[in-house]
Amino acid sequence: MEEQQSPFQAAVKPGLTIGLISLALTYLVYFIDSSLLISGWFGLVALVVFFVLIIYFGRQYRSSLGGFMTFGTAFNFSFIAIVISGLVGLVGQILLYQVIDPSLPEVLAEQSVENTLSMMERFGAPAESMGTEQINEIRNATLDGFTLTGQLKNFGIALVVYAIIALILGAILKKRDKSLDY
Repeated sequence: MEEQQSPFQAAVKPGLTIGLISLALTYLVYFIDSSLLISGWFGLVALVVFFVLIIYFGRQYRSSLGGFMTFGTAFNFSFIAIVISGLVGLVGQILLYQVIDPSLPEVLAEQSVENTLSMMERFGAPAESMGTEQINEIRNATLDGFTLTGQLKNFGIALVVYAIIALILGAILKKRDKSLDY
């Protein structure tokens, strides 16, 4: 009889795989058109790919456990895989924004301001209704998120989001052995 892996052991390889896939997507989008990195569509596609991969790897792990998995085990597996994936992504993004293209945060901050102004116009508010000070605040807040400190702080905040996502995934992946019911 082969020994079963703990959720931590089982989550390392999927976490690295998902992190590398998300990093590859990020760099691919960067090389195609860097302004897409702050697009809502890119974020949505990345989130869907992320969920699909976690569920796929979670079902594989559940199968290796005999087809059943408790909520706690599913949560632990999901959370650890997400954190490992996030760490891989963090390292890749630090490389992208600090080493490969240090001017990219400025480009993305400008694009963010343009997106905000165009969204305001779509909702009927004139772009002039936002003052220069407010525009500079948006730009500076976006730029702060791309600094090393900002990226580390965002990862810390993301850990809370990762836990919530892992709770959802744990509920999806758990499967109770009904034959054990009396």
